[in-house]
Amino acid sequence: MRRLIPFVLALLFTVGLSAQTTADQEYQQAKEEIKNTLGIVPSFFESVPKNVMPGMWAYFKSTTLNPDNVIPPKYRELMQLSIASQIPCDYCVFFHTESAKAYGASEAEIQEAIVHGTSTRAWSMIIQGNQVDMDEFKDEYKEMMSYMAEKEGNN
Repeated sequence: MRRLIPFVLALLFTVGLSAQTTADQEYQQAKEEIKNTLGIVPSFFESVPKNVMPGMWAYFKSTTLNPDNVIPPKYRELMQLSIASQIPCDYCVFFHTESAKAYGASEAEIQEAIVHGTSTRAWSMIIQGNQVDMDEFKDEYKEMMSYMAEKEGNN
């Protein structure tokens, strides 16, 4: 058994080095892809730990740059702007405002997206703060929607 210990330690060391080499390669590949896609490697990617950055780039691509996303980019950016305004995050507000504009959002659409976020936040505060019963809230909401659909002839 004692003769096996050096062998196991050498194997673990080799596997560890191999994993590190793979992680470094994935990091370099991700950086190259970011630069080829965005023209630069933004500092917000550089601020992510090396072992996490390739995954964050994959996440960014799938949520931000994926042409197969169901929600059109302009509307996605307006939603994210609304959320960013409520967090609040100056970086996200700037990013999503500029992105929304790049995808064709007008100043009026940008302003309205922010107002809708404000409305959601205000009603959330009122409902949560007053501890409105969730089941009652759901039942009332369904009743309101049913009434409005019936009224509009959309039963």
